[in-house]
Amino acid sequence: MKLQRLFWILFLLNLLNYIDRQVLYSIFPLLQTDLHLTDWQLGTLASAFMLVYMCYAPLMGYLADHSNRPRLIALSAFLWSGATFACASTKNYIALLFARACVGVGEGGFTTIAQPFLAEHYPKEKHAPLLALFGLALPVGSALGYVLGGMVGQHWGWRVAFMVAGIPGVFLALAALTLRDKSREQIRVKRPTLKNYLPLTRNKPFLSVCFAQAMSTFVMGGLSAWMPMYLHRYLGLSIEQAGMRFGILVIVAGATGTYVGGKLAAYLLTHTTRAYYKLIALCFVCALPFCFLALIATHATLVFACMGLALILLFMPTGAIAAALVATTKKYIRSMAFAVNIFMIHLLGDAFSPTIVGWLSDRYDLKAAVLVATLMLLPGAWAAWRVKD
Repeated sequence: MKLQRLFWILFLLNLLNYIDRQVLYSIFPLLQTDLHLTDWQLGTLASAFMLVYMCYAPLMGYLADHSNRPRLIALSAFLWSGATFACASTKNYIALLFARACVGVGEGGFTTIAQPFLAEHYPKEKHAPLLALFGLALPVGSALGYVLGGMVGQHWGWRVAFMVAGIPGVFLALAALTLRDKSREQIRVKRPTLKNYLPLTRNKPFLSVCFAQAMSTFVMGGLSAWMPMYLHRYLGLSIEQAGMRFGILVIVAGATGTYVGGKLAAYLLTHTTRAYYKLIALCFVCALPFCFLALIATHATLVFACMGLALILLFMPTGAIAAALVATTKKYIRSMAFAVNIFMIHLLGDAFSPTIVGWLSDRYDLKAAVLVATLMLLPGAWAAWRVKD
């Protein structure tokens, strides 16, 4: 019962983490009209969040390896919820850019701590399916963010959408304060120094997984930021329809891919020690043609069918990636390892991909910009496949 309570508090926080992160994208058209923004400026709103998010993660990783983690989780939830709520009161682009950047402080702290903290409470053989289940918060939360932003934004405006997204985090932060960091209370845990983190820079399996995930994150960041606008611009869907339909697609495809991928990773692990890496590589390669078909197609049904298959494949390695990060790092530096992972995947991934896609869109068109972004799956697949036993 206590483990279930721990899981669900962290899962709901992770769910809200992605709701608050993605609600921005479904209201891009409203922000563009109200604040007179270019596609490049819209992209920078996503990039500002990611830059702060990834830079703050290593600091939080160090603190998490030395401090009470439930308190840091609660503080992080308070911070990102307050910053999301503050977005509603902004009057111009600069103020909104600053508020979105502050959301990255809170979410960077939570994501750094949550997965290694959760994994410590379960045996190794359960890590892939457990972390895959925890990772369901990504597609479900993202979908709810799109739906919430689209519905509320369409009827009550983008400011109310930010308000509604920001409030629940306060209550979940209070729930997080009731958790206990038992591994730190009951046993003597080695407190790492800075030199203990240096082996991460020579850990080839760890770095390969980080790079592979970064390439996937580049693609997912571009798709997450721009697909609602794409559906609105090319298929003629309303803001509410675009957010609703893409949100439903993400939740169905994401939940399916994450669940199946977690089970498949656990099964493959009984046959090969390279199971996690093979699964990552194969899913990336198989997703690429469906991404292309979705963006070339002009009929809505074909667009959604191909994009759904692509998203299933992109979400399938979720549990495998998290389990590989746990398996390739030592327990006492694991929070920092996840922080380094966060820094790498966003530095090379979605810290810049929404802005790059927006910049290419302004110069060419959005369809070509997103097509180019999906090519990053190829180097990601190569990095994962080359990992040795």
